[in-house]
Amino acid sequence: MKSASNFDVIVIGAGAAGLMCALTAGARGRRVVLLDHADEAGKKILISGGGRCNFTNLHGAPENFISGNPHFCKSALARYTSHDFIALIDRHQIPWHEKTLGQLFCDGSARAVVAMLLAECAAAGVELRLGHRITDISRADQFHVTTDQGDFTAPAVVLATGGLSIPKMGATGFAHDMARRFDLKLTDMAPGLVPLTFADDDLELMLSLSGVALPCIASYGRVSFREAMLFTHRGLSGPAILQISSFWRAGGDITLNLLPDLEAGPYLIDAKGARPRAAPKTV
Repeated sequence: MKSASNFDVIVIGAGAAGLMCALTAGARGRRVVLLDHADEAGKKILISGGGRCNFTNLHGAPENFISGNPHFCKSALARYTSHDFIALIDRHQIPWHEKTLGQLFCDGSARAVVAMLLAECAAAGVELRLGHRITDISRADQFHVTTDQGDFTAPAVVLATGGLSIPKMGATGFAHDMARRFDLKLTDMAPGLVPLTFADDDLELMLSLSGVALPCIASYGRVSFREAMLFTHRGLSGPAILQISSFWRAGGDITLNLLPDLEAGPYLIDAKGARPRAAPKTV
Protein backbone atom coordinates (compact mmCIF):
# COMPACT_ATOMS: atom_id res chain seq x y z
CA MET A 1 0.00 0.00 0.00
CA LYS A 2 1.40 3.37 -1.02
CA SER A 3 2.06 5.71 1.90
CA ALA A 4 0.16 8.99 2.08
CA SER A 5 1.78 12.39 1.55
CA ASN A 6 1.72 14.35 4.79
CA PHE A 7 1.06 18.10 5.09
CA ASP A 8 0.04 20.63 7.72
CA VAL A 9 -3.07 21.68 5.79
CA ILE A 10 -5.07 20.13 2.97
CA VAL A 11 -7.20 22.66 1.08
CA ILE A 12 -9.86 21.11 -1.15
CA GLY A 13 -11.02 23.33 -3.98
CA ALA A 14 -8.81 25.57 -6.13
CA GLY A 15 -11.29 28.38 -6.62
CA ALA A 16 -11.01 31.91 -5.27
CA ALA A 17 -11.54 30.89 -1.63
CA GLY A 18 -9.27 27.85 -1.81
CA LEU A 19 -6.45 29.75 -3.51
CA MET A 20 -6.59 32.59 -0.97
CA CYS A 21 -6.72 30.14 1.93
CA ALA A 22 -3.81 28.08 0.62
CA LEU A 23 -1.53 31.03 -0.11
CA THR A 24 -2.29 32.60 3.29
CA ALA A 25 -1.57 29.37 5.17
CA GLY A 26 1.58 28.83 3.13
CA ALA A 27 2.77 32.38 3.83
CA ARG A 28 2.41 31.60 7.54
CA GLY A 29 4.85 28.73 7.24
CA ARG A 30 2.41 25.84 6.88
CA ARG A 31 3.04 22.99 4.46
CA VAL A 32 -0.02 23.14 2.22
CA VAL A 33 -1.41 20.99 -0.57
CA LEU A 34 -4.26 22.35 -2.70
CA LEU A 35 -6.44 19.69 -4.34
CA ASP A 36 -9.04 20.01 -7.09
CA HIS A 37 -10.75 17.58 -9.44
CA ALA A 38 -10.70 20.12 -12.29
CA ASP A 39 -7.91 20.49 -14.82
CA GLU A 40 -7.62 24.24 -14.24
CA ALA A 41 -7.65 26.46 -11.16
CA GLY A 42 -10.01 29.40 -10.70
CA LYS A 43 -12.57 28.51 -13.36
CA LYS A 44 -15.32 30.66 -11.83
CA ILE A 45 -12.89 33.57 -11.55
CA LEU A 46 -12.37 33.34 -15.30
CA ILE A 47 -16.07 33.89 -16.07
CA SER A 48 -16.70 36.51 -13.39
CA GLY A 49 -17.41 40.07 -14.46
CA GLY A 50 -17.95 39.03 -18.05
CA GLY A 51 -14.41 37.64 -18.20
CA ARG A 52 -12.80 40.71 -16.62
CA CYS A 53 -13.26 39.67 -12.96
CA ASN A 54 -15.14 42.09 -10.72
CA PHE A 55 -12.57 41.41 -8.03
CA THR A 56 -13.85 43.63 -5.20
CA ASN A 57 -16.23 46.42 -4.27
CA LEU A 58 -15.27 49.60 -2.44
CA HIS A 59 -18.60 49.49 -0.60
CA GLY A 60 -18.30 45.92 0.68
CA ALA A 61 -19.65 46.77 4.14
CA PRO A 62 -21.17 44.18 6.52
CA GLU A 63 -24.66 45.64 6.08
CA ASN A 64 -24.53 44.70 2.40
CA PHE A 65 -24.22 40.99 3.17
CA ILE A 66 -26.99 38.49 3.88
CA SER A 67 -25.97 36.37 6.84
CA GLY A 68 -27.55 34.61 9.77
CA ASN A 69 -24.46 35.67 11.71
CA PRO A 70 -23.82 39.36 10.92
CA HIS A 71 -20.88 39.45 13.33
CA PHE A 72 -18.97 37.06 11.07
CA CYS A 73 -19.19 39.56 8.20
CA LYS A 74 -17.93 42.33 10.46
CA SER A 75 -14.89 40.41 11.70
CA ALA A 76 -14.04 38.89 8.29
CA LEU A 77 -14.22 42.20 6.43
CA ALA A 78 -12.28 43.99 9.16
CA ARG A 79 -9.44 41.46 9.03
CA TYR A 80 -9.08 41.62 5.24
CA THR A 81 -10.52 44.67 3.52
CA SER A 82 -11.12 45.48 -0.13
CA HIS A 83 -8.10 47.79 0.04
CA ASP A 84 -5.91 44.86 1.14
CA PHE A 85 -6.85 43.01 -2.04
CA ILE A 86 -6.40 46.12 -4.16
CA ALA A 87 -2.87 46.37 -2.75
CA LEU A 88 -2.25 42.78 -3.86
CA ILE A 89 -3.59 43.55 -7.34
CA ASP A 90 -1.37 46.64 -7.56
CA ARG A 91 1.69 44.69 -6.39
CA HIS A 92 1.22 42.40 -9.38
CA GLN A 93 0.73 45.42 -11.65
CA ILE A 94 -2.71 44.37 -12.88
CA PRO A 95 -4.50 47.38 -14.44
CA TRP A 96 -8.02 47.95 -13.14
CA HIS A 97 -10.83 50.49 -13.14
CA GLU A 98 -13.96 51.37 -11.20
CA LYS A 99 -16.93 50.60 -13.41
CA THR A 100 -19.80 51.92 -11.30
CA LEU A 101 -20.89 52.15 -7.68
CA GLY A 102 -17.53 50.98 -6.33
CA GLN A 103 -17.32 47.89 -8.56
CA LEU A 104 -13.70 47.22 -9.53
CA PHE A 105 -12.83 45.29 -12.71
CA CYS A 106 -9.60 44.29 -14.45
CA ASP A 107 -8.84 46.31 -17.56
CA GLY A 108 -7.91 43.06 -19.27
CA SER A 109 -8.70 39.39 -18.73
CA ALA A 110 -9.65 37.71 -15.47
CA ARG A 111 -6.76 35.32 -16.16
CA ALA A 112 -4.46 37.96 -14.68
CA VAL A 113 -6.14 37.47 -11.28
CA VAL A 114 -5.86 33.67 -11.49
CA ALA A 115 -2.20 33.99 -12.48
CA MET A 116 -1.63 36.32 -9.53
CA LEU A 117 -3.17 33.89 -7.03
CA LEU A 118 -1.20 30.96 -8.48
CA ALA A 119 2.02 32.99 -8.28
CA GLU A 120 1.30 33.81 -4.63
CA CYS A 121 0.64 30.13 -3.92
CA ALA A 122 3.91 29.13 -5.58
CA ALA A 123 5.82 31.76 -3.61
CA ALA A 124 4.30 30.41 -0.39
CA GLY A 125 5.36 26.85 -1.24
CA VAL A 126 1.83 25.54 -1.85
CA GLU A 127 1.70 22.26 -3.79
CA LEU A 128 -1.09 22.43 -6.37
CA ARG A 129 -2.54 19.08 -7.43
CA LEU A 130 -5.16 19.36 -10.17
CA GLY A 131 -7.06 16.44 -11.68
CA HIS A 132 -7.37 14.76 -8.29
CA ARG A 133 -10.87 13.35 -7.74
CA ILE A 134 -11.49 12.93 -4.03
CA THR A 135 -13.18 9.67 -3.14
CA ASP A 136 -13.16 9.81 0.66
CA ILE A 137 -12.23 11.84 3.73
CA SER A 138 -11.77 10.13 7.08
CA ARG A 139 -10.38 11.12 10.45
CA ALA A 140 -8.50 9.21 13.12
CA ASP A 141 -5.57 10.98 14.77
CA GLN A 142 -5.56 13.29 11.73
CA PHE A 143 -7.45 13.71 8.47
CA HIS A 144 -6.91 11.24 5.64
CA VAL A 145 -7.97 12.34 2.15
CA THR A 146 -8.21 9.65 -0.50
CA THR A 147 -8.04 10.59 -4.19
CA ASP A 148 -7.77 8.68 -7.44
CA GLN A 149 -4.19 9.97 -7.71
CA GLY A 150 -2.97 9.16 -4.19
CA ASP A 151 -3.64 9.79 -0.50
CA PHE A 152 -2.91 12.81 1.69
CA THR A 153 -2.89 13.34 5.46
CA ALA A 154 -2.91 16.47 7.60
CA PRO A 155 -4.14 17.66 11.01
CA ALA A 156 -6.35 20.23 9.24
CA VAL A 157 -8.60 20.11 6.17
CA VAL A 158 -10.34 23.08 4.56
CA LEU A 159 -13.40 22.47 2.40
CA ALA A 160 -13.43 25.27 -0.18
CA THR A 161 -15.30 23.60 -3.03
CA GLY A 162 -18.07 26.19 -3.18
CA GLY A 163 -21.81 25.74 -3.38
CA LEU A 164 -24.19 24.19 -5.88
CA SER A 165 -24.26 27.02 -8.41
CA ILE A 166 -23.04 26.62 -12.01
CA PRO A 167 -22.89 22.79 -12.24
CA LYS A 168 -21.45 23.06 -15.76
CA MET A 169 -18.31 24.52 -14.14
CA GLY A 170 -17.98 21.42 -11.97
CA ALA A 171 -19.89 22.58 -8.88
CA THR A 172 -21.24 19.74 -6.74
CA GLY A 173 -22.64 19.16 -3.27
CA PHE A 174 -19.38 17.51 -2.15
CA ALA A 175 -18.59 20.01 0.63
CA HIS A 176 -22.09 19.77 2.07
CA ASP A 177 -21.94 15.97 2.07
CA MET A 178 -18.60 16.02 3.87
CA ALA A 179 -19.81 18.65 6.35
CA ARG A 180 -22.78 16.45 7.26
CA ARG A 181 -20.48 13.47 7.72
CA PHE A 182 -18.44 15.40 10.28
CA ASP A 183 -21.53 16.90 11.96
CA LEU A 184 -20.74 20.47 10.96
CA LYS A 185 -23.55 23.00 11.13
CA LEU A 186 -25.06 23.89 7.75
CA THR A 187 -27.29 26.81 6.87
CA ASP A 188 -30.37 26.33 4.71
CA MET A 189 -29.67 26.87 1.03
CA ALA A 190 -31.71 29.13 -1.24
CA PRO A 191 -31.19 30.60 -4.72
CA GLY A 192 -29.32 33.91 -4.69
CA LEU A 193 -28.12 36.41 -7.28
CA VAL A 194 -30.46 34.95 -9.89
CA PRO A 195 -32.55 36.53 -12.67
CA LEU A 196 -36.35 36.59 -12.54
CA THR A 197 -38.08 34.46 -15.16
CA PHE A 198 -41.65 34.87 -16.38
CA ALA A 199 -44.20 32.98 -18.46
CA ASP A 200 -47.24 33.57 -20.66
CA ASP A 201 -48.46 37.18 -20.99
CA ASP A 202 -45.75 38.60 -18.73
CA LEU A 203 -43.03 36.94 -20.79
CA GLU A 204 -44.55 38.30 -24.01
CA LEU A 205 -44.05 41.83 -22.67
CA MET A 206 -40.45 41.04 -21.68
CA LEU A 207 -39.69 39.61 -25.12
CA SER A 208 -40.72 42.85 -26.82
CA LEU A 209 -38.20 44.72 -24.63
CA SER A 210 -35.42 42.10 -24.67
CA GLY A 211 -31.99 43.72 -24.66
CA VAL A 212 -33.18 47.03 -23.19
CA ALA A 213 -31.30 48.17 -20.07
CA LEU A 214 -32.13 51.09 -17.80
CA PRO A 215 -31.39 52.35 -14.28
CA CYS A 216 -33.93 51.45 -11.62
CA ILE A 217 -34.51 51.05 -7.91
CA ALA A 218 -35.50 47.48 -7.01
CA SER A 219 -37.12 47.14 -3.58
CA TYR A 220 -38.35 44.30 -1.42
CA GLY A 221 -39.59 45.24 2.02
CA ARG A 222 -37.06 47.61 3.54
CA VAL A 223 -34.25 46.56 1.19
CA SER A 224 -33.51 48.57 -1.96
CA PHE A 225 -30.83 48.53 -4.65
CA ARG A 226 -30.22 51.25 -7.20
CA GLU A 227 -28.55 49.55 -10.14
CA ALA A 228 -29.12 48.72 -13.80
CA MET A 229 -31.96 46.42 -14.86
CA LEU A 230 -32.01 44.40 -18.08
CA PHE A 231 -34.99 42.97 -19.98
CA THR A 232 -34.11 39.52 -21.36
CA HIS A 233 -35.78 36.84 -23.47
CA ARG A 234 -36.73 35.06 -20.25
CA GLY A 235 -37.62 37.96 -17.96
CA LEU A 236 -35.57 40.41 -15.92
CA SER A 237 -31.88 40.46 -15.04
CA GLY A 238 -29.09 42.95 -14.42
CA PRO A 239 -27.40 43.95 -11.15
CA ALA A 240 -30.55 45.39 -9.52
CA ILE A 241 -32.53 42.19 -10.11
CA LEU A 242 -29.69 39.86 -9.15
CA GLN A 243 -29.22 41.73 -5.87
CA ILE A 244 -32.88 41.91 -4.85
CA SER A 245 -33.47 38.25 -5.80
CA SER A 246 -31.46 37.16 -2.77
CA PHE A 247 -34.04 38.78 -0.47
CA TRP A 248 -37.22 37.77 -2.28
CA ARG A 249 -39.46 35.08 -0.81
CA ALA A 250 -42.32 33.28 -2.54
CA GLY A 251 -45.52 35.31 -2.39
CA GLY A 252 -43.73 38.60 -1.79
CA ASP A 253 -43.78 41.64 -4.05
CA ILE A 254 -40.73 43.24 -5.65
CA THR A 255 -41.23 46.92 -6.52
CA LEU A 256 -39.37 48.44 -9.48
CA ASN A 257 -38.99 52.18 -9.89
CA LEU A 258 -38.00 52.63 -13.53
CA LEU A 259 -37.71 56.43 -13.23
CA PRO A 260 -35.61 56.76 -10.07
CA ASP A 261 -34.73 60.42 -10.67
CA LEU A 262 -38.29 61.51 -11.33
CA GLU A 263 -41.03 62.50 -8.86
CA ALA A 264 -44.22 61.43 -10.62
CA GLY A 265 -46.56 63.92 -8.94
CA PRO A 266 -44.68 67.17 -9.69
CA TYR A 267 -43.79 65.89 -13.18
CA LEU A 268 -47.43 65.23 -14.12
CA ILE A 269 -48.56 68.59 -12.72
CA ASP A 270 -45.90 70.43 -14.72
CA ALA A 271 -46.66 68.43 -17.87
CA LYS A 272 -50.39 69.07 -17.53
CA GLY A 273 -49.70 72.77 -17.04
CA ALA A 274 -47.67 72.86 -20.24
CA ARG A 275 -50.37 70.96 -22.16
CA PRO A 276 -53.66 71.67 -20.37
CA ARG A 277 -55.82 70.09 -23.08
CA ALA A 278 -53.87 66.82 -23.21
CA ALA A 279 -55.45 63.67 -21.85
CA PRO A 280 -53.65 62.31 -18.75
CA LYS A 281 -52.57 59.15 -20.59
CA THR A 282 -50.71 61.20 -23.22
CA VAL A 283 -48.92 63.55 -20.81
